Amino acid sequence: MHKYILKRFLMLVPVLLGVIIIMFTLSEFVPGDPASIILGEGAQPADIARVREEFRLDDPFIIRLLTYAGNVARLDFGISWSTRRPVHEEIFARFPHTIRLATFGIIVALFVGIPLGIIAAIKQYTVFDTGATFFALLGVSIPNFWLGMMLILFFTVQLNLLPATGFIEPAQWIMPTIAISTSSAGIIMRMTRSSMLECIRQDYIRTARAKGQKEFVVILRHALRNALIPVTTTAGLSFGMLLSGAILTETIFAIPGLGRYMVESVLRLDWPTAIGGVLLIAMAFAVVNLFVDILYAFLDPRIRSQYK
Repeated sequence: MHKYILKRFLMLVPVLLGVIIIMFTLSEFVPGDPASIILGEGAQPADIARVREEFRLDDPFIIRLLTYAGNVARLDFGISWSTRRPVHEEIFARFPHTIRLATFGIIVALFVGIPLGIIAAIKQYTVFDTGATFFALLGVSIPNFWLGMMLILFFTVQLNLLPATGFIEPAQWIMPTIAISTSSAGIIMRMTRSSMLECIRQDYIRTARAKGQKEFVVILRHALRNALIPVTTTAGLSFGMLLSGAILTETIFAIPGLGRYMVESVLRLDWPTAIGGVLLIAMAFAVVNLFVDILYAFLDPRIRSQYK
């Protein structure tokens, strides 16, 4: 088992390195002189040259890339061009709000998607199955940013029930959580239904029923336990998608999270901050996938047996 965990952990290194190379390379094609952006309009050529030397902007591309990768290994994401503060201080101060929003979203998606998937599977081709499938299709199809704006118009503008901005009080959590979780809930529901339909047709389910086990026990203990293996993987991927999808949701609801800060950084052409935010989300996504892989090994004895 330790060999399996170590192998999955080592696979994170090339993934993160690839993200660094891609993001750093894309930033090179952005028009504009970083030194001029830092100093603003009307900067003198001598000051521009001093800033370029300070940030080593005149070094060859490969040298700057290797230097940046080495700094990231020490959790040093550079200096923000707009605030002149360390990027890691800026993003780590806002990342907890993004984590909280994504966590609330995946919890709601699991509590909605899994029960609907179970009901749709055991009531196949009934009105329950049709309704759950329609909900899943609707959740996957509706863009999160559009749903967020509709929620603001209805619950804030029309009914004046919920606040439209902020993420401190529980009342401020409701609309952003609904907006960000609908897509994941639909995906989890469809995966749960598909996996449950495959499990309830297996021989061991018929054997459990033949032994006189209650249907409730057969569904939850035998079918659902095996059906959760692919659902767990889907939930992990959905959580990673929620981290990246929080960018638009945080912007709509004015949540002081990493996603909104990244949007503001792009508008200010503050590329060290934007690259640092994308890299941190990629690292979080990779860590979540690593946790899911480890959990998958605990759920599936066949994986554990391969590394004994």
